[in-house]
Amino acid sequence: MSPLLIILAVALAIGFMLVSIFNRFVRNKNTVKDAWSNIDVALKRRYDLIPNLVETVKGYAAHEQETLEKVIQARNAAMAVPSGDINQQIEAENQLQKTLRSIFALSEAYPDLKANTNFLQLQDKLNEIEENLERARRYFNGTVRENNTYGESFPGVLFAGIFSYQHFDYFEAEAESRENVKVDFSK
Repeated sequence: MSPLLIILAVALAIGFMLVSIFNRFVRNKNTVKDAWSNIDVALKRRYDLIPNLVETVKGYAAHEQETLEKVIQARNAAMAVPSGDINQQIEAENQLQKTLRSIFALSEAYPDLKANTNFLQLQDKLNEIEENLERARRYFNGTVRENNTYGESFPGVLFAGIFSYQHFDYFEAEAESRENVKVDFSK
């Protein structure tokens, strides 16, 4: 075999390897973005539901205006995050999740609100959306894990900078939402 053919064969093998690595980076990034789009759909449904929920609560808990305003502010902040910034969106969603819990805490203080059929229907819709979000979050986190592992392991790590590797954050529940609910029957 002539040296020119050997050099050509090695160059082709290296070229195919580089193309394969580049394509894997692209595939991983697009899979993460696709997984995020599933979350984004559920988040938009939740954004649409929040004003109705706030208005329903407002009728029963008018003097809880500060709590309701915080929910609306968190919703608006989450909606204002640029659509391409997944990591910033995750942070805003965790903040919104915290404020939403405060609305349901209000329902415990107002028995009439807790019995309101409109509130119960909105709460059921929100629970359904949250379940969809949980499934989408699990899928998203799986795609993020695959993307990040490839970008941080061999041979991907060698070419991460060259091929514009993008690290994504996991979409995890805030530590507060993982705490057990305290139930007290002593009253």
